[in-house]
Amino acid sequence: MSTSTDRLLGRRAQAFLRRTGRTYAGTNERPLRGYLAAMTAFGAYTAGWATLVRLRGRPLPDRPQPWDVLLTSVATFRLSRLISKASVTSPLRAPFTTYVGPQGPAELHEEARPETGRDTVGELMTCPFCMSVWVASTLTAGQLLWPRATRAAMGAATALAGADALQLAYGALVSKATDS
Repeated sequence: MSTSTDRLLGRRAQAFLRRTGRTYAGTNERPLRGYLAAMTAFGAYTAGWATLVRLRGRPLPDRPQPWDVLLTSVATFRLSRLISKASVTSPLRAPFTTYVGPQGPAELHEEARPETGRDTVGELMTCPFCMSVWVASTLTAGQLLWPRATRAAMGAATALAGADALQLAYGALVSKATDS
């Protein structure tokens, strides 16, 4: 293809993306390009670790073990909240978010910065549901590449989730007992 044909195709693709974005969002601002970039980054990330698993000759299990699924679920929950909501990890989110206020025990409410490029990352960094996709993928890669170390780390994160639940339950019981 010639350079002029490449430019024409590029302009048409950009026009299509702009039209699609306007049609989809209506009167709202939605960072579709940012989401597309995030999906591309996630695809490249998972393809990268999948390639590493293959190059190392690690066999894939026939099916996941129930214990590993449970451990991964709880560890993913806890690590996702730690990354996306904890006060102590706010320096990681600060370049992409704005502090709004406290939200629950040792958690913050932050909003994504509306600046192009930061809005999508800010949404990802403040959403435990969004973050859990990346965390679960990372833990899965870890289980395939470094199973013993990853299970130990997941065990610690799961213990932390259990401790959090006990702290909240204890606080609720003390509150109930002293309010009577």
